[in-house]
Amino acid sequence: MNGAHDMGGMHGMGAILREEYEPVFHAEWESRVLAMAFACGAWRRWNIDMVRSARENVPARDYLNRSYYETWLHGLVTLLLEKELVTQAELDAATAGESIPRTEEPPLKPEMVAPGVARGASARVDEAVTAKFNEGDAVRVINRHRVTHTRAPRYVRGCTGTIVRDHGVFAFPDTNAIDGNKKPQHVYAVRFTTRELWGDGAAAHDTIMVDLWDDHLESAG
Repeated sequence: MNGAHDMGGMHGMGAILREEYEPVFHAEWESRVLAMAFACGAWRRWNIDMVRSARENVPARDYLNRSYYETWLHGLVTLLLEKELVTQAELDAATAGESIPRTEEPPLKPEMVAPGVARGASARVDEAVTAKFNEGDAVRVINRHRVTHTRAPRYVRGCTGTIVRDHGVFAFPDTNAIDGNKKPQHVYAVRFTTRELWGDGAAAHDTIMVDLWDDHLESAG
């Protein structure tokens, strides 16, 4: 969707301020939110693209007024409700300080945490899929403004670039975020000139690389 999270290339947002020696967490509750997100993910009721969609599919005013981990917490609560792991009544009761009886044992055990973090996760799909494009091909990003999740940034839609690398086959986030349909396809590193994206006022020799899926692209040859 064209939400406030997709602000690449926008004017008027000011400089990106970097905090020197920034800690991993600014408050203890932030670490708890991160832990809850990983622990609840072990239920396997959602995937990484559903998580991103839950964080991003909010009104711009809410998104911009939340801190990073407030956004994580909102996304987690949204998914817990959508997947019926908790009810609104249970959330309200817990917020009021009431004790909620446990009905299921959590799937994530302490001994599973370190190996899981070390192993990480990948959206790569081990499936033979024919690539639509080759390195060197000229491609155009389809100008499609989805109301659901997409990994095609707004500022590249309708623009022409060149395939410079085929990363292989991965789940397609635009469908995986909706119903878990991985729709495996190739992902490419696509190079755009900044003048293609922002016109003659951009630097003459600068380029930008964006990872895009087959379904985001059409031939411009």
